[in-house]
Amino acid sequence: MSTRDAATTLTTADVASAAGCSAQQVRDLEALGVLPSAPRMPNGYRRFTTDHVTALRAYRALAQAVGPVAAREAIRQIRAAPHDEAAATISGFHVMLLDERRRALAARRALDSIGHETATEAETLDADTMSITELSQAVGVRPSTLRFWEREGLVAPQRTVTRSGTARRYGATAVRDVRIVAALRSGGYRIPEARSALDALRRFGDAGRSLDALDARLAEIAERMIALLRAGAILAEISLGAPE
Repeated sequence: MSTRDAATTLTTADVASAAGCSAQQVRDLEALGVLPSAPRMPNGYRRFTTDHVTALRAYRALAQAVGPVAAREAIRQIRAAPHDEAAATISGFHVMLLDERRRALAARRALDSIGHETATEAETLDADTMSITELSQAVGVRPSTLRFWEREGLVAPQRTVTRSGTARRYGATAVRDVRIVAALRSGGYRIPEARSALDALRRFGDAGRSLDALDARLAEIAERMIALLRAGAILAEISLGAPE
């Protein structure tokens, strides 16, 4: 950026138009310390420069990637931090998004595995339950295997009181989890990998019920990754946390 460009005087409306946001957002972000403080002209209006436009674009890209609250805090930290700490802050966001993508892919793999399993599907209604014998026969695994998966925290059957003690009963959610684990295990996945896939699917809640929803989630994460790359590129070119 040239000295002449940086010295160009812009109004609040000019900055808002150049960055694609409202004038009120410009004023708010300056007050919050996200943008450099703008001196006042004799008439009382703020005097912005193209540096403010660049900083605002960096914030908006970062907000798209990680959310406005995290972006505001990060920009304030980056403005005051040494160059290496500023770079580490941005790198941390890349790690965060990569982890989100990993969990989304694991959830998709878990859900997709049901459609590719070769064992007989065990259809249940929400009010239905299956015994361990019924489920083992339906899925094609031994009862001892189901008990092992329970000990590993992969499946959580209900317990009902019987004359001889208690018995396992598997509802719709437990049946689904068993089917997922069985499909993943038959595909060569180890217990820790199966657990990771199930945990990811449970975290997504309702989104985990639809492959389309998870595909949309992955697309959204990709857009946020691109926004983060854009924010990092802008931040690397301006004086926020840059070395002398």
